[in-house]
Amino acid sequence: MSLPTPHPALRTSFTEAVGITYPLVQTGMGWVAGPRLVAASAEAGILGLLASATMTVEQLSSALDEVRSRTDRPFGVNMRVDAADVDERLALMIAAGVKVASFVGAPNKAVIDRCHAAGLFVIPTIGARRHAEKVASLGVDALIAQGGEGGGHTGSVPTSLLLPEAVDAVQGASMVLGAGGFYSGRGLVAALAYGAQGVAMGTRFLLTKESTVPDSVKARYLAATVNDTVVSTKIDGAPQRVIRTEVINGIEGRSWIRSLPAALTNAHHFRKETGLTLGAMLNEGRSMKKDNELTWPQVIMAANAPMMTKAALVDGRPEDGILPTGQVTGVIDALPSVAELVTSIIDEANATLERLTR
Repeated sequence: MSLPTPHPALRTSFTEAVGITYPLVQTGMGWVAGPRLVAASAEAGILGLLASATMTVEQLSSALDEVRSRTDRPFGVNMRVDAADVDERLALMIAAGVKVASFVGAPNKAVIDRCHAAGLFVIPTIGARRHAEKVASLGVDALIAQGGEGGGHTGSVPTSLLLPEAVDAVQGASMVLGAGGFYSGRGLVAALAYGAQGVAMGTRFLLTKESTVPDSVKARYLAATVNDTVVSTKIDGAPQRVIRTEVINGIEGRSWIRSLPAALTNAHHFRKETGLTLGAMLNEGRSMKKDNELTWPQVIMAANAPMMTKAALVDGRPEDGILPTGQVTGVIDALPSVAELVTSIIDEANATLERLTR
């Protein structure tokens, strides 16, 4: 299908910097943002982020090859902040012509410098004004300010407050993108009005035809209302927004001591899935403990999130897993293709801008 011509206001410094047509990002959702979804996003003129945090180096290499076999347009890779094998992963990304290195949280200066030396555009995701100030001072090219409405790990400040705060905080030192609650062209225009250079969406792209999440699980998302999500700290110690299910109700009513055996088992499985060494996991645990002010029991619980997510979103067993989501799931009622979704968003943004400037 032919894609729409964007209103001049939709040509931002971000679209120019990363070489995309529209100021939209499909986020790096673990187990979800695979080659098929990322390539479809790139072909639709937006930035797709490949989720590599749940991949081994060998799996990342294969995924990069598959994306490149499907598209020659710009895309990015979402990485772990403290990945022990970051140099090896960066080498693969450079060879594949990856444009963007994305991080959940703040990468350290050494990692940022390594990315910049390789010609990569660096984008971390943050959830507080002070974190925006920190990553901007470290020299990141852009940042995604995700408000409390967002899916997965999230903060408590709503996007309507966090986004303009982040824009003011960085004072142009880094570009700012908004995330949390976005799904439409009107939302994109609102973000631009706040001073953002674009928006990032996760749940909205999870609920597309190219997403590999099983259809039966997508139906659970489509059936949810805006009041059917909850932010829990019992899954892995950090606040995480998920759809409320019997699994979540059980976790919420259980002490961490009772949850510890399952967490240790999940930690073992996660290490096997990602190829992490025990030493690397311990180093990441120490970093998580320091950066997020977690206790050691909470750190041990951290392996719960990716493995319980895999159970639901890959294996199709939501009765054994969790359904990470933004509140926006409550206003989504269709499963378009990525191209159809991007077209509808840009058409609505164009119409909104025309209406406002008439």
